[in-house]
Amino acid sequence: MKKILKYLKPYWFLALLAPIFMGVEVFFELLQPKLMEKIVDNGVLSTTLNLSEKIDVVLNTGLIMLLCVAIAGIGGILSAAFASTAANSFGNDVRKAVFSRVVDLSFEQKDKFTTGSLITRITNDVTQVQNFIMMSIRMFVRTILLFVGGIVMMYITSPKFAMVLGVILPIQVLIIIYFLRKALPIFKQVQNKIDTVNSIVQENVNGVRVVKAYTREDYESKKFARANEDLSLTTLKVQKILAIVNPLMTIFLYIIVVAIIYLGAQQIHIDLPEILNNTGNPMTVGKVMAGLTYIFQILMSVIMLAMIVQSVTRAKVSIDRLNAVLDSNPTIMDCDEYSRPSQIGTVEYQNVNFNYPNLIGKPVISNFNLKIEKGESLAILGSTGSGKSSLVNLIPRFYDATSGAVLVNGVNVKEYRLQELREKIGIVLQQAELFSGTIKENLLWGDENASEEELVHYAKIAQADDFIRSFTDGYDTVISEKGASLSGGQKQRISIARALLKKPEILIFDDATSALDLATEANLYQALRANLQDTTLIIIAQRVASAKNADKIAIIDNGTLVACDTHDVLFKTCAIYQDIYNSQLRRGEEDEQ
Repeated sequence: MKKILKYLKPYWFLALLAPIFMGVEVFFELLQPKLMEKIVDNGVLSTTLNLSEKIDVVLNTGLIMLLCVAIAGIGGILSAAFASTAANSFGNDVRKAVFSRVVDLSFEQKDKFTTGSLITRITNDVTQVQNFIMMSIRMFVRTILLFVGGIVMMYITSPKFAMVLGVILPIQVLIIIYFLRKALPIFKQVQNKIDTVNSIVQENVNGVRVVKAYTREDYESKKFARANEDLSLTTLKVQKILAIVNPLMTIFLYIIVVAIIYLGAQQIHIDLPEILNNTGNPMTVGKVMAGLTYIFQILMSVIMLAMIVQSVTRAKVSIDRLNAVLDSNPTIMDCDEYSRPSQIGTVEYQNVNFNYPNLIGKPVISNFNLKIEKGESLAILGSTGSGKSSLVNLIPRFYDATSGAVLVNGVNVKEYRLQELREKIGIVLQQAELFSGTIKENLLWGDENASEEELVHYAKIAQADDFIRSFTDGYDTVISEKGASLSGGQKQRISIARALLKKPEILIFDDATSALDLATEANLYQALRANLQDTTLIIIAQRVASAKNADKIAIIDNGTLVACDTHDVLFKTCAIYQDIYNSQLRRGEEDEQ
């Protein structure tokens, strides 16, 4: 709780003003029953005043009541304004803090949370905690002041009335505690069910084309319906439990009302001589009315307290979920002492072993040794699951090697600041990730200060300029989320241009040309060789045609480096490369014949 509440600290002044003005509102509300008692006993039912004097008492006291109402209203409005501002500002800061932590998390930690769960935490869970803060600094104060103040005023009005309340009130509190303890575990289930629903929605929105291609709309609709019904039933279950509380509170309320009216009537009958003689401190109709009003205030505060505790219960679940994210410190951190590189554009693997966290079994990469020189192009070939992508993910430290060392420019990647390291590296993934906005805005991710000439220059190298200019708005063409309005090849070429704009020392293509035809791919590599001679190029490829013109080709099998040499040498000496070549190019030649 303390970890989350620190985000309220900048707004402590607002959070302090809200309960102060709420105290003003409650104070003047608690005066109302006593003023009403005065109107009834000293005005309407007075035996010593004439009609004109009774009217004066009623009017004067009534004006005081109206003034109290006005002051209480102003206090309530100011309290609501300050509480709302503090709670919304708090929620804004928490939401930004959680999102910032999600962005900073390493891939290892992100794998622990589903996308739907993270969305729920940043939205629904933050809202739950925000509502809790709003209710705490306003309604909780109101409830406590009404509860305590009502009991004090009740005792002042009649100690007997307070005794009745003392008998019933503990029973009510025990009932509330019982039902809320039953509800707490179910609140946790509700938040988990929301995660599931969000995950299904997110999966279907992202994979809508696959769903339609396989005509799985009905299946996915039923899958969502089951998850949604599960959420609804779980929510209904907890609401049924809590729904019992209010009727029970109402029953106890009217039991106390009947008891007070009964005791009040008896005491009035006993004190009738004192009432007629206007002596002593007898029970009066006005006191009974005041006592009933205080009872309503006290019991309503108990009901409000139950609602607040319910909010606290839900908020506790949400706080625990938010803390799970906020407490996840990135496992891949900046090095305290930054080492200056002695080389430029080199990559070296020294006895590297790697396995994904929590994955038991044979390492994904085993005893890997390889050096790539500045300006050299290296193609990596291997079967699916051989560890190609895992190998290049170690360069920008998406993951850290289990043992051994990965060196960039002669320096262990763990001795770099992450920003310094990743600024040297441009990486293009097979699954091109584009963002909603214009093509130009997506390209500027590579260099936000790039000129128009640079945009066009690198787009031409990436073979993207022609199709971009074919759009009506050219580089200002708006693309939909994830580039859904573009073809796979177009998205890949924009992603390549974006990486080139970064002007990296090391450029990594992780099967980044898989959607390009052979002619476009050949033109791309020719342009790269002509314009980026000093850039080290690492190409993960599935096709020999994409790899054979590289300076060297590394053959990987089950995470182990089998061979690394030129196309001509590997074709003569490496059986695995010969098999790949024969299965692809020879077949292609036969098909052409």
